[in-house]
Amino acid sequence: MSRREGSKFASRRPGSAFQPRATEAPVPAGLIKTARKSGQLNLSNRELSEVPQSVWRINVDPPEESHLNVSFTASDRWWDQTDLIKLILASNKLQCLSEDIQLLPALTVLDVHDNLLSSLPCAIGQLSKLQKLNISHNKLKELPDELWDLTSLKSLYLHHNELEWIQEGIGKLIHLEELDVSSNQLKAVPSTLGELSSLLKFILANNKLKCIPSDISKMRSLKLLDATYNELECVPPELANMVSLQQLYLRHNKLRHLPQFPSCKYLKELHVGNNQIEHLGSEHLKNLCAITVLELRDNKLKSLPDEILMLQDLERLDLTNNDISSLPYALGNLPKLKSVLLEGNPLRSIRRDIINRGTQELLKYLRSRIQEDTTGQDNSASATAMTLPSESMINMYVLGTQKLLEYSDRKATIVPDAVFDAADGVPITTVNLSKNLLTGVPSRISEFKATVTDVNLGFNKLSSVSLELCTLEFLIHLDLRNNLLTSLPMEIKQLQHLQIVILSFNRFKEFPNALYHIPALETILISNNQMGSIDAFQLMQLDKLTTLDMQNNDLMQVPPELGSCVNLRTLLLEGNPFRNPRAAILARGTAAVLEYLRNRIPT
Repeated sequence: MSRREGSKFASRRPGSAFQPRATEAPVPAGLIKTARKSGQLNLSNRELSEVPQSVWRINVDPPEESHLNVSFTASDRWWDQTDLIKLILASNKLQCLSEDIQLLPALTVLDVHDNLLSSLPCAIGQLSKLQKLNISHNKLKELPDELWDLTSLKSLYLHHNELEWIQEGIGKLIHLEELDVSSNQLKAVPSTLGELSSLLKFILANNKLKCIPSDISKMRSLKLLDATYNELECVPPELANMVSLQQLYLRHNKLRHLPQFPSCKYLKELHVGNNQIEHLGSEHLKNLCAITVLELRDNKLKSLPDEILMLQDLERLDLTNNDISSLPYALGNLPKLKSVLLEGNPLRSIRRDIINRGTQELLKYLRSRIQEDTTGQDNSASATAMTLPSESMINMYVLGTQKLLEYSDRKATIVPDAVFDAADGVPITTVNLSKNLLTGVPSRISEFKATVTDVNLGFNKLSSVSLELCTLEFLIHLDLRNNLLTSLPMEIKQLQHLQIVILSFNRFKEFPNALYHIPALETILISNNQMGSIDAFQLMQLDKLTTLDMQNNDLMQVPPELGSCVNLRTLLLEGNPFRNPRAAILARGTAAVLEYLRNRIPT
């Protein structure tokens, strides 16, 4: 035995051979050593429940190697260490951060997103050089006042927490360029936000805001404002003073009127879909001279003004699911228009086959009608004389030629028998009773069970679905959105030809069990309900299902087995309170989400 080996064994305590080996430190010494040289430390996805002291004291305590040897080579000079400037603690199990965070005063980037933090240490206010702070995807209900002392901040990410309010002190972050407070419980935001004159990107989506303070208009540098999925009923007119605004997202709110933008000369994208807007006039369009994307889907628009021709830079126009029956021929002369979406409108003046050929064929058709419309003005009087008066109960021409029974947007609590009598003997294929005040499905709808394929009962007050609806054996498309439904009868599984069902904006707390038994289903839209779970094993039986929208429900977890639904092309899960898959994965699209879920199926 050599002297070195002898000394090694002599140093052991009696019985040390039977002592359990000490557990390794959660942060390898090599990482700490590297971080001292680079100034960056990444400890994400390490199952950490607390941050080791060696991290907080990385620039305070001398390294272990300082006691072992002295080296003068460039790579080993421990006394030349760099202050830690970037610390990433994301995707761990941290419930709190130590006040010792103040020992890292040189930090410019701190990322603790996707943890279990319910509070922040007051000492965070001493990180005076911090420029980027990501504390998203935690459980924060409030923020310390010291946070607003971080006046060097340029990016602050607070999304996916449980914040109900934000202090007025946020106005002190005058260098802030990006602020994300989406997916919280905010009912209001402070007016001091208007003092953030450097802000470029402001995301307020998925909160409970009923209004936006007018002071926000002082953000003269703001380029993107996203207030999607709130409860906004109006937008302050001062918003028009935001001269740098390029993208405005107001989707999924309660707007009844479009805002006017007299000064927004640079606005390129306006997204106001899924509201209750009934009118689009020339006053809304006259100053949108730079607009390239105008998204108006799922509203109540009945027409487009001829002044649409003023939007010479328009490239994409989304009018899906409105009440538009005709289009202005001037639309055909927009030089840059590449996409017009019209699905779900009761268009009568344009044949379906023309629409199905795509945007360019549609625009070509509209241009061809401009001349015809001009030469035909002399005959307008006779055309008007042949038109049914507006107070007519039902359009007999449409009834006879399109086999469409329409009694929509009448604010009616019942459908008069005269409406059904008018359709006697006609092989009705489409029934539109939407946008009324119906509390029940008319029993006489069963009279069309041999022919009807499309039924729209959306935007009513239905609290239940009658068995008469379940007799429509050839039904392909069923729209029940925006009602008061909490369940569907099991008898609805008799609709074996049903391919598309729309149940969004109801009160479902459970996924309707009957839908699992309709093998022809291709599209299920059930967003904005209160569903807490879904049976992935039963869903896998729907081998034709390609689109499933479950946004804005109460899903606490996504079953991994959902990843086995390989035929899904569109899976929408945003706006649910589950932690995994994370938002970054959802943002990558359906294929990435399904792959993520499949990789987590227990073997």
